[in-house]
Amino acid sequence: MSESSAEAVADVVASAAAASAAGAAGSWRRATGIAGAAIGVIAAGAAAGVAIERMTVGRGMRRKARLALDSAGPYGTLRGIPGKAIADDGTELYYEVDEVEPDPGPNVSPRRRRLFGRKAPAPVTVVFCHGYCLSQDSWHFQRAALRGVVRTVHWDQRSHGRSGRGVAQTRDRVPVTIDQLGRDLKAVLDAAVPQGPIVLVGHSMGGMTVMALAAQFPELIEERVVATALVGTSSGRLGEVNFGLPVAGVNAVRRILPGVLKALGQQAELVEKGRRATADLFAGIIKRYSFAGRDVDPAVERFAERMIESTPIDVVAEFYPAFTDHDKTEALACFRDMPVLVLAGVRDLVTPSEHSEAIADLLPDAELVLVPDAGHLVMLEHPEVVTDRLADLLTRAGAVPAGATVMGYGSTSSTAGPH
Repeated sequence: MSESSAEAVADVVASAAAASAAGAAGSWRRATGIAGAAIGVIAAGAAAGVAIERMTVGRGMRRKARLALDSAGPYGTLRGIPGKAIADDGTELYYEVDEVEPDPGPNVSPRRRRLFGRKAPAPVTVVFCHGYCLSQDSWHFQRAALRGVVRTVHWDQRSHGRSGRGVAQTRDRVPVTIDQLGRDLKAVLDAAVPQGPIVLVGHSMGGMTVMALAAQFPELIEERVVATALVGTSSGRLGEVNFGLPVAGVNAVRRILPGVLKALGQQAELVEKGRRATADLFAGIIKRYSFAGRDVDPAVERFAERMIESTPIDVVAEFYPAFTDHDKTEALACFRDMPVLVLAGVRDLVTPSEHSEAIADLLPDAELVLVPDAGHLVMLEHPEVVTDRLADLLTRAGAVPAGATVMGYGSTSSTAGPH
């Protein structure tokens, strides 16, 4: 747990104790219990997020706890040079670029930057694609670590983050498809990376987007993509995922969920009010399906909640059916002749690690990394592992010099602070 998070939690728990003490005369035991437990909260470190929910007094105090956690960490605050790409249906896709200003060294004159009248080759650009109900900010740790080392592009999928709502969906009622997301990525590459080699990095739905790009534009992959990282994703058969539920439960979910989401999407305003009213319940669900370990910084947990909560329910409903139809197994052949990283959390309930193993089986030269005690948001739960393996991939692809230093940006562990 980060020091700032611990201080924020301590303030909230202390406030809870004060609120109880200020109540009825007979509540002194309750106040004393909460105040004493505050010491345990700080000692427990990463368990503080759960402790808050159990010990604070009333919905108002829980809201105060969330606000404290929102201000405790810098997660999602990194910004780059903004840009806009236009998808083939007119949807505005927002992206940001973190540029690298090359250092020619003190003994190299500007004239040496040209060879036979031509400029030096364009630098490698690493393009990050985020997952379902997230945004470009989900790559916070990796973005921070790579700043100043390599050129990066971070973009928001249609109807997510700062990108516009899908025009085809809102105007023409056309269902979202993974193929559409692949074409969206092509539009972003055309706008943000018109030349030079590319490294593609995709998490979950972002990995599927990368596969869809390959299926539709194999020549682009062959000519310009020099490495690929597929994190917590799948090439197909997502309809078989049980989400950690018993057989009877998952069968019921598969049967009714599409219809339920569609109905909820049609009552978006009412549902959003309900989501706010039941924020604590949603927080528990989000935590279960995002993280596996018990030592995740509560501020990181809350950061994930904010991203997921910010996705409108009608967008959730629009995208969900696309995953059942997703099958890009054949497209994986496009990545055989390049360095590939396949990484997943062993305890991922959303896209189980078996799906990553299946991808690696089809890419025998790929590096397969299975992270123990990690869930779906492995890049937030174990950022040091993801950043380390990604840095190695970039070195193998020639995207960064072998001697470059890629530093981590903090940790979600309760025993390690920012470094």
